[in-house]
Amino acid sequence: MITEKEKMFAGEPYWAHSEEMTAIRSEVKKLLHKLNVTEYHTDKFRDVMRELFPNSAKNFYTEPPFYCDYGDHIYAGDKVFINFGAVILDGAKVTIGDGTLIAPGVHIYTAQHPLDADERDVWEDCKPVTIGKRCWIGGHSTICPGVTIGDRCVIGAGSVVTKDIPSDSLAVGNPAKVIRKLNKGEDLSKVISS
Repeated sequence: MITEKEKMFAGEPYWAHSEEMTAIRSEVKKLLHKLNVTEYHTDKFRDVMRELFPNSAKNFYTEPPFYCDYGDHIYAGDKVFINFGAVILDGAKVTIGDGTLIAPGVHIYTAQHPLDADERDVWEDCKPVTIGKRCWIGGHSTICPGVTIGDRCVIGAGSVVTKDIPSDSLAVGNPAKVIRKLNKGEDLSKVISS
């Protein structure tokens, strides 16, 4: 028999408030307490990071406080930095590419709920979120379920990303829209030296 967690991770409708799911999140909350409070300034902090994020790079770092549902669905690459106050609802896989910087207060959601109230009372589902390499996600941005952000993008502070953003784009607003292309290979040495 398939479990509610297996249904969730497969993108199928599942019951988030089942005994099984509640117990899993309760254990994660204990790890988050260690991460955010008791072990933050101790030599055990990295051990808690590895336990909470077993599928992330060893040099991935998040500044407490940090909040998530599961942790093991977060796949953060090398040198990913998440600043304080971030929330990741990781019912589906959340992939964050190498070198990506996430500013304070960013929220990443994979969970979504039916519009129909009767359906919403009994199930929800999740869609994965992918953020490419070397991106910068501005403060208090929200990334919605199922979104893919390409490599080397900048998402402006306070943006709500509801649709995919192609690589090398600056996207801002609610809903976020691409306002210009980035990383065109311009020679920046003149700008830096002036």
